[in-house]
Amino acid sequence: MPELYGPEGLRAFARAAEEAGFDAIAFTEHPAPSGKWLTSGGHATLDPLDALAYCAAVTDRLRLMTYLMVLPYHSPLMAAKRIATVDRLSGGRLTICAGGGYLRSEFNALGVDFERRGELFDQALDVLRDLWTDESYTGEGLRYTAHGTVSTPGPVQVPHPPVWIGGNGRNARRRAARAAQGWSPLLNSAGMAATTRTTALSTPADLAAAVAELRHFAAEAGRDPSSLEVQVQTPHSDVRPGEGAHLPRRDHLEELADAGATWFVVRVPGSSLDEALRALEYYGREVIAKWRSERSGR
Repeated sequence: MPELYGPEGLRAFARAAEEAGFDAIAFTEHPAPSGKWLTSGGHATLDPLDALAYCAAVTDRLRLMTYLMVLPYHSPLMAAKRIATVDRLSGGRLTICAGGGYLRSEFNALGVDFERRGELFDQALDVLRDLWTDESYTGEGLRYTAHGTVSTPGPVQVPHPPVWIGGNGRNARRRAARAAQGWSPLLNSAGMAATTRTTALSTPADLAAAVAELRHFAAEAGRDPSSLEVQVQTPHSDVRPGEGAHLPRRDHLEELADAGATWFVVRVPGSSLDEALRALEYYGREVIAKWRSERSGR
């Protein structure tokens, strides 16, 4: 969708999402994928934080989300500065949904050790948490050495913007329970799970069991289990308006909510800007407005 990558198209899309009642707009991160990945079901991308900064300037309410930001790709101190900048300029609307990454070729292109991505991810989480909670930060990691480092101005949200951990596996749930404010899994097939190097979660029942484990880990860590958000994307996330219209079934959304999900990812068509805008309006009218009306009446 080349139109979306220009200022007029992105402005129209962000404003339409806000007007339709969506809670957030999100961008994924693939700075250097292979051509093979792109032609085998991949997609073009903007830099997520840069795109979200632009969206912040043309909207008033919409939350801004990285989905996902691959933290091992970044110097954690530089990432912290960019995150704080977007959060401050948006008036505190940023959510960082972060993952460890799965494209070995992209890690190689960026000069990042694929085999140490878990360690790099954990170090970045620690920096993002610690840098803004103390007056200065001292620490050493695989890619940084900091002695009394400061990062000012900091983010608007205190102590920092929410961090949600992407990934289906137990390690992702442990990370979320230990040091984050949310967990973001996918309901997927075994084949898709293998492609993205994660664990298969196929049904709402699988999700419910995983959320129960997440809550257990949070309680073990001395945290309030109910404070964690759960965002989920499923095979029903794609929306298509018009002839042959497709919307997530209401019973599917109810099952996800019963399983513990608090956010649902929606994906609109990417063939044209007009089709994407129609999908936003359609979903807002047929799902968001009706869901909120029914919930408010309970």
